[in-house]
Amino acid sequence: MNGPFFTLGIETSCDETAVAVLRGQTEIVANTVYSQAKIHATYGGVVPEVASRDHLRKLPRRVKESLQTAGIGIKNLSLVAATYGPGLVWPLLVGLSHGKGIAFGLGMPYVGVNHLEGHIFAHRLSQPDVEPPFMALIVSGGHTSLVVVDEYCSYRLAGSTVDDAAGEALDKVGKMLDIDYPAGAELDRLAKKGDKKAIDFPRPMKDSPGFDFSFAGLKTSVLYYLKKHPGARRENVASSFLESVVDVLTIKSVEATRRYHMKRLVVAGGVAANSRLREVLPARADERGIEVHFPPGDLCTDNAAMIAAAGAYRYLRLGESHPLSLAPQPSLSF
Repeated sequence: MNGPFFTLGIETSCDETAVAVLRGQTEIVANTVYSQAKIHATYGGVVPEVASRDHLRKLPRRVKESLQTAGIGIKNLSLVAATYGPGLVWPLLVGLSHGKGIAFGLGMPYVGVNHLEGHIFAHRLSQPDVEPPFMALIVSGGHTSLVVVDEYCSYRLAGSTVDDAAGEALDKVGKMLDIDYPAGAELDRLAKKGDKKAIDFPRPMKDSPGFDFSFAGLKTSVLYYLKKHPGARRENVASSFLESVVDVLTIKSVEATRRYHMKRLVVAGGVAANSRLREVLPARADERGIEVHFPPGDLCTDNAAMIAAAGAYRYLRLGESHPLSLAPQPSLSF
């Protein structure tokens, strides 16, 4: 192989138009993200058709900008990697098709990447020396899963959400508190001003056997509380609600890590950027002799660098590539 190996990563599984360029397996040389949050805030959530149209408009420019930032031409690329699931089918199709077109036009290999695996590789980008085995908590707007990572690309699902994901619950409760979509960051700031012990919200499935999660009932509890107490301080509601979410995530994650005889816990996904989770989880895990690792905030939320990293690993380490007939899989899991 002559010259540096460059991977173009594309991520359009929801409402971020993200493109990145990776040199080798872990060196990020460009990582651009365009968020459609303001567009979808009008609707209170993501509208798939609106998202896909905006991806169509923004993606070519994002590719061009990323290549310019990396200081390379499109012909210097060695591999194209794009998310093929899980996610919203039309947004997935936009990124998948654009990546296929580049790969076909340049005659280079193409890898479709599982978005959930991408979040695990966000950890590899930020801490390449902290290798498996470890337990991974993937916690985002669409997913809350505990995954045993025996080695990269070898996974066992330990538990997942049976209804709303944690990030989805945050967005819905945020809407109840008049916070625009996406609510996570603002809810985090609001919670810091409140009393986390003010309201005793439930901890769903905290003591249930196994490692599945449920946040729909908690969300409903907040709704009923606000109807009964219309004058409640928003800060206290946010803080008490968030404390319940963090408590459940922490208890389940630490116990799963211990039960599977792991010493490391990796937390990834958009909710991994939450300041309270970053404070509580490492402290409680340390009591059980468990290390906790978080990627930096810009690699927690959806980005294309993690997609490029997963694609480069699968191609360079495992010799994998996909045919251009690869179809989007909105319900893809591990």
